[in-house]
Formats: sequence, structure tokens, C-alpha cells
Amino acid sequence: MSVRTPPGLLELAGKSLLRDEALVIASLEYLPTELFPPLFMEAFCGRHSESLKAMGLAWPFARLPLGGLMQMPQHKALQAILDGLDILLAQKVRPRRWKLKVLDLRNTGQNFWSMWSGARAQEPSLMGPVAEARSRMRKRLGPLEVFIDLSFSDRIQDQFFTYLIWWAKQREGSLHLCCKTLKIFAVPIKKIKKALAMVQLDCIQVVEVNCTWNLSTLGMFAPYLGQMSNVHTLFLSHIHMQASEEEEKERHVSQFTSQFLRLHHLRRLYMESPSFLEGRLDQMLSCLQTPLGTLSITNCLLTESDLKHLSQSPNLSQLKDLDLSGVTLTDFSPKPLQALLEKVAATLQDLDLIYCGIVDSHVEAILPVLSRCCQLRTFSISGNPLSKAMVEKLLRHTAGLRSLSLELYPAPLESYGSEGALEMGRFVQIRGELIEILRDLGQPRTIWLSTSPCPHLGNKTFYDMEPILCPCDSPA
Repeated sequence: MSVRTPPGLLELAGKSLLRDEALVIASLEYLPTELFPPLFMEAFCGRHSESLKAMGLAWPFARLPLGGLMQMPQHKALQAILDGLDILLAQKVRPRRWKLKVLDLRNTGQNFWSMWSGARAQEPSLMGPVAEARSRMRKRLGPLEVFIDLSFSDRIQDQFFTYLIWWAKQREGSLHLCCKTLKIFAVPIKKIKKALAMVQLDCIQVVEVNCTWNLSTLGMFAPYLGQMSNVHTLFLSHIHMQASEEEEKERHVSQFTSQFLRLHHLRRLYMESPSFLEGRLDQMLSCLQTPLGTLSITNCLLTESDLKHLSQSPNLSQLKDLDLSGVTLTDFSPKPLQALLEKVAATLQDLDLIYCGIVDSHVEAILPVLSRCCQLRTFSISGNPLSKAMVEKLLRHTAGLRSLSLELYPAPLESYGSEGALEMGRFVQIRGELIEILRDLGQPRTIWLSTSPCPHLGNKTFYDMEPILCPCDSPA
């Protein structure tokens, strides 16, 4: 049975003081700065609206990281703080103690609150948030900045975001609403367009579209994406090609890919199941304006011509992360993949080629360039039908990569019976032989072997959960 820690003197004093909100409000002028955060937390959790309104007016720090207190939007508490800001924004003369520059409604700032509540033994500096706020103040568009992360996912949050955006829009000259992250889940596009029309789109830096859209819906979203000129990370998933005229499909694809001409800060691009790119990848690549550090195109069909365009794109020469998992390469020449790896050998850190239908001949072709990827940290090639001899070759060719810390290989073909089922005896024997190779190489490494889906139990994949550790890396 756990014993609940009794409340401290500061917590008890705060609760006692908040019983008389008039007294709280009257004492704020003389309240020591270090007592503001714990008293604010008590008022917020207890939903003492008048106290919250007054404390917002007298907040003695440059930043109020309110998002760090909220698991779910608390409308009454937020409304009280916004009401207090309304009073403040209407005043020509600011309160003496008021230093608030940034109201941060993102899910950040937990360290600030835990420090003042005594939950952390080591106190972080307050200068981080203050300095950050001051640096932004040089470029701010209004006397107060409000930071939010827009996440369209459920009705409660949507109502909160819609109200907040409307509230900020009504006070456009007095504050600047800044949204750095936009996440879209299963929400109608009309609702999204309505909200985006009230947001300063060039503030957005991260866009995540994690829902199933038709290509026509992507076409409607595209003009808004083009206005997000400071986006550095774009994640897009499951865009389906509905039955329509070929000319209409091309128009929607062009609407989307042409927006990349305006994304001058894009560095990370993730595209999950982008079926519309098959045979059209060059349209997107030719519109890229800056070198990418991350490119992930997964679980879709591409043509051999698409792969050639990948290897020839000048804006992929500095890739650190490349993920082509689920892109079937079986019937393609290995030359485009080989050329792409040649291009990025000096910078590549993470390479994922899971379930690509890669066979021994593909691996044979890329072995020389793979051994020159000197920055490589993780290498995943599991889910591909490779022989034991080829897995052994991979182990030997990658032995000189000193930065390589994690390797995922498929259980060799010899581990399976004629019907495709894993034969555990063979697998254990082969695993032992691979360990012997690692012992001979003498390089500390961690390797995982994964098995293919069992033909009798459906699409369930079994993993050998014991990593193969080089013996010289094990404790004596």
C-alpha cells in the first residue's frame, strides 16, 4: 500500500491564501517573485478564475508556459487568463511588475513548473526561456506573442483551438499568434481551411498530415502549404488515388508538387504511402529548393525511372537519413540505388531498406559503396530474402564502419523450410555461425535478426529478441 506524501508548507499556504481571492489579488503587488509559480499552479488546478486573471496581469516572468500545465484544455481557467490579458492589452500603461512577453500554450515548460514545485532536485536556469523570449522580441509583430501547436484531432481540442484563433484574430494589432507545429488527423478539410485562414502561415515550421486523404483533398490543402514558407519538416501519409480522369490527377499532383518551389527551408520530408508519386517523382524532386537532410518515401510503388531521378537529384546529395522501406525494388536494376548511395556516402547516417524485395544481386552491387558510408549509425535491411552467404558478406563489409551502432538483418533463407515456415533448429545454428564471424572480426556490434511472416499464423513477424553481441563487447 503506497503512502501519499503529505502536502508541503508552501502548498498548504497557497491553498489557504486562495480561499480568499480578494486577499490574493490585493497581495500580488508585494508577493515575492519565487512564490508566483507555485501559487499560480494552485490557482490553475483549483480553477480560481479571479486569481488567475489577476496573476496574469502581474506575471513577473517573460514567459508563461501554460501548455506545460494542461493535459487537456481547461476552458474556464484559460478563459480567465485570456480575460486578464484583454484588460492588459486595453491599457496604455502596463502594470509595474508585468514582464510577460510570451504566452506559451504548447506542450512545453514542464521543467519550469516542476522546478518551482520542488519536484526536481537540480534546478534548471530560468534564463533559457527569458533569453529565448527576448531574442524573439526583436522580431515580434506585436507587444505579446501567443505560441500554440495546432492539432486537429478531436472535438474538444478543435473547439479550444477555434476559439483561441478567433480570440487572437480580434486582437490582431495587440498580439501575434504564432503556430510552429500543425498536426492534422481525421478532420474535414473545410474545417481545416477555416482555421488556417486565421493563422499566420509563415510561422509554421512542422506539418504533419496523418490521415487518409484523396488526391483532390491534397490539392485543396496545397495552396496553404505553399504559404508555410518556413516549414522545415513535412510528414504526409496515405494519399489515395481515386478514380478520375488522368488530366484531373495530373492537375492535383501539379498543385501539390509546385508548392515545394516556395518551401525554401525544407530539410526533412516524410511520405508514407504516396501512391500518386508513382512515375511522377521527378515532378516533386525538380521543385525542391534546398538540400534535404532526411528523405523517407515508404510503402508505395515507384518506377525504375523514379529511382533514377532520386539518384540524379542535386538536392539529395547531403542526405543523413534515407528510408525506402516498403518500396519494391526486386525487378529493378541495382544501379540507381548504387548511384544514390554513392552520392550520399559521405553524409549518410541512417539507412532503412526494410521489405524492399532486395535480393543477393542487389546487395552484391551496393556492398562496395556501403562500406564507404563512414558516418552510418543504423542500417536496416530486414524483411528481404537474402542468403546466409550474403548476410555474412554484409557483416564483413560493414565491419570497418566505426559509427555503426545498430544493424537489422533478415534471418537467412536457409532458416526456412520448403513451405516458408521458420525452422528453429536451422535458425539457431545459423545464428551461432554468425556469432563466430563476429568473434573473428572482433568489432563491438549489436545486430538483430528478424524472421519473415509465418505462413500459418498470418502476417505476424517473430523477432529474435536477443541481439547478437560481439563477444568482446560482453562483460567478462
